[in-house]
Amino acid sequence: METTKISNSSKVLLLMVAALFAGSLFVPLWRIELDAPQYPEGLVLQLYPNKIGGDVDVINGLNHYIGMATLHTENFFEFSVLPYIFGAFALVSFVLIFIAKRKAVLGFFITYMLFIIISAADFYRWNYEYGHNLDPNAAIKVPGMAYQPPLLGYKQLLNFAAYSIPDTGGWMLAGSALLLIMIVLKEFKFRK
Repeated sequence: METTKISNSSKVLLLMVAALFAGSLFVPLWRIELDAPQYPEGLVLQLYPNKIGGDVDVINGLNHYIGMATLHTENFFEFSVLPYIFGAFALVSFVLIFIAKRKAVLGFFITYMLFIIISAADFYRWNYEYGHNLDPNAAIKVPGMAYQPPLLGYKQLLNFAAYSIPDTGGWMLAGSALLLIMIVLKEFKFRK
């Protein structure tokens, strides 16, 4: 009779998943880098689980000229809930070590994948609104121009090259997903 319990190696991986989720609470998750000739050192906007960091004041000053809204942590409810979500993910990962049921791990994996999809859609919406809802009285107007940074990767925005990439916490969350995939593949014997 096939067991529904997970292996000890999967329990070790779950402990690593819990540590990655917990660690992601203290480092930036995402970064948008802006490079332009007048800023040879570049500008960086960093998104932490609970705040916006980096060169926020400089970027807000530049955004004012093109009619974009200023960025403030308190304007985004996501920063008030993300620390609790990642804390809950860390706790669930740890508790799954003791529950040790394959179906519980699969359910958690599916929940996390849904969270990633919803988060990506929310981040796209966030970028879209800030890049398209421009003040019609802005000092600089370029007809038909939107300033939406890419969800992931590179995009040219006037004389700024914008790069949207994971930061330390984002890589930790990607590592959590990869480890959960490994656990699910191992425990449900999808590998040959």
